[in-house]
Amino acid sequence: MKLSILRANLAIVVLVFLVPLFAMAANESGTAIAKQFVGKINDAILFPLIALLIGVAMLVFLYGAFEYVAGADNETAREKGKQHLFWGVIGFLVMVSAMAILEIAATTFGLESELQNARPL
Repeated sequence: MKLSILRANLAIVVLVFLVPLFAMAANESGTAIAKQFVGKINDAILFPLIALLIGVAMLVFLYGAFEYVAGADNETAREKGKQHLFWGVIGFLVMVSAMAILEIAATTFGLESELQNARPL
């Protein structure tokens, strides 16, 4: 019961904030406002977060490499190092894929200038 009330309230809040954005996007100035909004989200949240997570993935990879080399004589340490190497590579690939998807979406919607200003790589 409480969950359905929470969902209904969340839907109302989302609609209250998104409907004016879509209504303004119907004319040229609304489109400019929408592009500016997406650009600010990209600059403030998405691209810094992706850059941070790429850095974390690289640290996990380097830690795994160190663990693998330092524990050359210990099988469990090597296995742990292999796991860190594996997950570091997976994390890096996921973040690079996310960046590629954002670039494709931005190019599709004509937001290339926002990408040039906020590109972390």
